[in-house]
Amino acid sequence: MNSEEDIRHREDADPTESMVEIEVQHPADAAETIEGLDIVEQVKFIKQLPIRDAAESIAEMDEYDQVELFKNLNRGLGARIVEQMSPDDATALLKGLDEELRLALLSRVPAEDRAELKTLLTFDPDTAGGVMNTEVVILDQELNVDQAIAKIRDEVEDKEIPYYAYLTDQKDRLVGVVSLRDILLARRGAVLKDLVKTQSLITAGYNMDKEEVAHLIARYNLLAVPVVDFGDRLLGVVTVDDVIDIIHEEASEDMQAMVGAGPDETTDSPWLYSVRMRLPWLIINVLFSSVSAWVVHLFEGNIAEMAVLAVLMPLVANQAGNTGQQALAVMIRQMAMERFDRKRAWLAVLRELRIGFLNGTIISVLVFAVAYAITGKADLASVLGLALGVDMLLGAVAGASIPLILKEMGRDPAQASSIFLTTITDSMGFFILLGLAGIFLLA
Repeated sequence: MNSEEDIRHREDADPTESMVEIEVQHPADAAETIEGLDIVEQVKFIKQLPIRDAAESIAEMDEYDQVELFKNLNRGLGARIVEQMSPDDATALLKGLDEELRLALLSRVPAEDRAELKTLLTFDPDTAGGVMNTEVVILDQELNVDQAIAKIRDEVEDKEIPYYAYLTDQKDRLVGVVSLRDILLARRGAVLKDLVKTQSLITAGYNMDKEEVAHLIARYNLLAVPVVDFGDRLLGVVTVDDVIDIIHEEASEDMQAMVGAGPDETTDSPWLYSVRMRLPWLIINVLFSSVSAWVVHLFEGNIAEMAVLAVLMPLVANQAGNTGQQALAVMIRQMAMERFDRKRAWLAVLRELRIGFLNGTIISVLVFAVAYAITGKADLASVLGLALGVDMLLGAVAGASIPLILKEMGRDPAQASSIFLTTITDSMGFFILLGLAGIFLLA
C-alpha cells in the first residue's frame, strides 16, 4: 500500500486469488492480464487494486482498452487513477477520451494537477510537447553538489526516473544538463554550473515532431532529452522509454498505412471504424486497377491472337511489384529512421535504379533462357525477358520515388504507397509486354 487512500481503496474490495496474481505482476504483465478480461471483470479488478498499482497497469494498456475501461469506471475512481499517473501517461489517456468524460475527470483532479494536465493537453500529441513528462529534477545552477544531492533525495520519489538533473538560471532558462553520476563523482562543494561550462546542450523544441525527438535520442545515445520553449525555458523531458513507444507506434502505422489500413487500427478497434478507414482506399484501388484493365483492353486483339500472353502477364507484373516493394520498404524505413534530407533521398532513388537495372538484367536473362528452353521460340522469350527487365527497373524507381513524392506533397510517405506502386507496375507491365508483343510477334 502506498497511502492511506490506497488502504481504504483496498479494504472496500473483496480480494480474490486472481486479484492477488495480478497485484504481484509487473504493470505491463498486469495490463495484458486485465485486457484479457471482459469489461465487467476489468472494472471489478481495477476497483480492487491499490490506486497507484491501478494507474501503473492502466498506463500500459492499449489506448482502445483504456478508453473502454474509463467509460465504465466510476468518475471519482477514474479521477484518482489519473491523478496517480505520470503526467505524460495521464495526458495520453485523457486525449483519447471524449470531451464530456475528459472534463468530468479533470474537474475531480486537484487544482494543481488539473492545471498541469490542461497545459499538456494543449500540445499536439505528435510533438515533443505532447509526449513529454514534466516530473523532472530541476536544480538551480548556483547550488553545490552537496546541496543538489540533498534536494534530489527530497524530490526523487515523485519524479520520473532521474537520469539527469536539469540546471536553470533565475529566469528558468535551461543552462545545462548533468547526470547523477557526474554529481556523485564531483568533488565536495563543487558548484553545479562549473560542471557544465563546456557543455553543448542538446534540446528539443516543444513543437518538434516526436519522430525527430526519437532520432535525436538515438543519434546522441541519450536516456532523455529536455524539451524547451522558444525562450529556452525548460518544459519537461522525453525519456528513452517514451522513444521506444514512439518508434514502435510509427513502425506499426507505416506498415498499415502502406496498404491503406488505418494507421491507428488494432484488432480491438470497432469494425465499423476499420471499414471507414479502409473503404476509401479500396475504392481508389478499384479505380486504379481499372487503368490496368483498360491497358489489357487496348491489346485485346493481341491476346486473342497469342493466348500465351495472358499467361505471361501476371509473371511480369508480380515480379516488378516485388521489386518495387523491396525498394519501397527500404525507403520508408530510411525516412522513418533519419531526418529527411531531400538531396540524399533522391540519391537513394538513383541507388535503387542501379539495383533495379542489375536485378532486372539478371532475372530477364534467366527468364529468357527458361522460356526459350520450354517454348523453343526465341522471339517470344526475348519479348518476355525484355518486358520483365524494363518493368522491374520501373518498379524499383517507382518504389523508391513514391514515398518521396508523397513527402514533397506534405503527405505521409507510407500512406497507401503500396496501392500506387501496384497500379504502376501492373499497368506498365501489361503495356510493355503487350506492346512489345504487338511490335515483334504479331506485326
